[in-house]
Formats: sequence, C-alpha cells, structure tokens
Amino acid sequence: MKLQQLRYIWEVAHHDLNVSATAQALYTSQPGISKQIRLLEDELGVEIFARSGKHLTRITPAGEAILKIAGDILRKTESIKQVAQEFSDEKRGSLSVATTHTQARYALPGVIESFMQRYPDVSLHMHQGTPMQIAEMAADGTTDFAIATEAMEHFGDLIMMPCYRWNRSILVPKGHPLAATPRPTLEQVAAYPLVTYVFGFTGRSKLDEAFQGQGLTPKVAFTAADSDVIKTYVRLGVGIGIVASMAIDPVADPDLVAIDASHLFASSVTSIGFRKGTFLRGYMFDFIAAFAPHLTRDLVEAAVHSPGRQDVTDLFDGIELPVH
Repeated sequence: MKLQQLRYIWEVAHHDLNVSATAQALYTSQPGISKQIRLLEDELGVEIFARSGKHLTRITPAGEAILKIAGDILRKTESIKQVAQEFSDEKRGSLSVATTHTQARYALPGVIESFMQRYPDVSLHMHQGTPMQIAEMAADGTTDFAIATEAMEHFGDLIMMPCYRWNRSILVPKGHPLAATPRPTLEQVAAYPLVTYVFGFTGRSKLDEAFQGQGLTPKVAFTAADSDVIKTYVRLGVGIGIVASMAIDPVADPDLVAIDASHLFASSVTSIGFRKGTFLRGYMFDFIAAFAPHLTRDLVEAAVHSPGRQDVTDLFDGIELPVH
C-alpha cells in the first residue's frame, strides 16, 4: 500500500468519481490513476469503487470505510508537512478559508488585506459555498478554516469558536412607505413581499423563528445566497429586503433606505472553525486573532485541547462578543 494510492482514491471520490478530472487536477495520467486504484483493490481484496464497464459508478460500503481512514492518514501527512514548514520557514505556506459571500464580501476584506501585508509569502485561497458545503470542506480537510453562521453544529469533528454577533436591516427603495417608519413591527414587515436569504444562509433561521413566534407567515417572494443580488431585486420592486446589516454600503447603495431590524430579530453569531487534529501554524493563529481579536492564541489552544464540544462552548461563556 502506497500513500500515493490513498491520495488517488481520495481525490477520485472528491471529483465525483471522474478519473479524467482527477488526473487533470493531479497533473498525472488517467491510466496511471486507474492502474494504482486496481493495484490497491487487489492488495486489499475488496473493491473500493463499483464499476460499469470502465466507468466508476459508486463507492462501495468497504470503500466508504477505507476512504474515511485514508482521509485521516492524508490529513496527518499534511500536518507533518505543516510542522516541518513551521520550523523551516514560519512565514511561508498556504491558508485556505471556506465562507459565504456575505463574509467574503463584507467581513473579511480588511482582515485579508492586513494579513497579506504581514505575510506576503503565504498563499491565500478563498472558497465560497453554502454553510453546509463550508462545514464539509473544513471537516474533510479541503480547507483550513470555515467561517459561517449556520450549519456548523452538524459537524462534530469541527472546533467552533464564536467571532462576533450581527443582526439585520430592512432595505427599501426611497419613497417606500416603510422608509418613514424607524421601528416597524413584524406585522408591518409581513405585509410586504420579502426578498432575503435562502434558507440555511446567513442566519435565515432567526428570521423564520421571529415570524413563526408571532404566528405570521410572510410571503417570501425571492431568495438568494448573495446580499448584492438581494439588493438588485429590491431595486426592481420585487419586495422589501432583509439582509445582514454589515452588507449595507451607504456609498454603493445611496438609492436604498436601511431600517435597523435588531428589535425584530434575535442576533446571530458568526463562528470560525477547523478540524480537530489540525496543526495550526503561527500565521493561522494570527489570522484568527485578526478576524476575532478576543480569540487569542492561548484561548484557541485551550479550545484545541478541550475534550468535548461542550467544553469548548464553556470556554467562551461570559466573553462579550463584538457586534458588526
């Protein structure tokens, strides 16, 4: 059994069983990957992938178990490389972050700008997706960090740390009846069609809980994952928008009126997380502290060494989170 073979089966499984795409991603040949997978299967005496002719069709039950272990092994080898790099050149390496559009567009630019100035030899990679995709990318080792508000609690392999609280604003065009109402009620908001986030994105659950708590069923006319798309459809008159307050830019949105909605909806918490067992390099601690200054190296290391999720949660009890 070779480490290269484990990498091949892992990458094939994460390229939708497309050996050709895997070969392109790894800069090698398709026949070479197929041969090594067959050799591994022959050695193990089980099929990792089911086949129809020359095509891989699904991962077998044995393959699922093997891939889980292979992923752990590959992550351990990556940690070994990270340890070596930390001691050979502490300011050179790579950092990958998975997050949503709202975080990438509005919360992270200043953090990333200062980080890149401090660490010009660290290659930074941004991955955008749904909160579930983001958590999966961190859980399977595709990215170093996950930054999101929803879905993270479903992944027990992630160490999650709270970064900041945020709430929402209602967006309407100038001249809209709500524009002259500084503290609208939920009933007034529910009287108009809504343009807001897709369920599972950017604290949408808090929005639904508030309306349900008042026995209201608002008409959600349009949903999107992107705050800027929501603004576009508010401008088109599709409905009133409800977006994260951080996504409002007075310079870019002079035609829209923002109404604070923190009295209507419970605040949400954005967290940063990484897989248990991840070796955190010095610049990774610095990135976390730049994004959430209360997450000092000592506190992060305490979270890393906490035995369970509740123990991690208890570490942050009593900490006053900043509000964005």
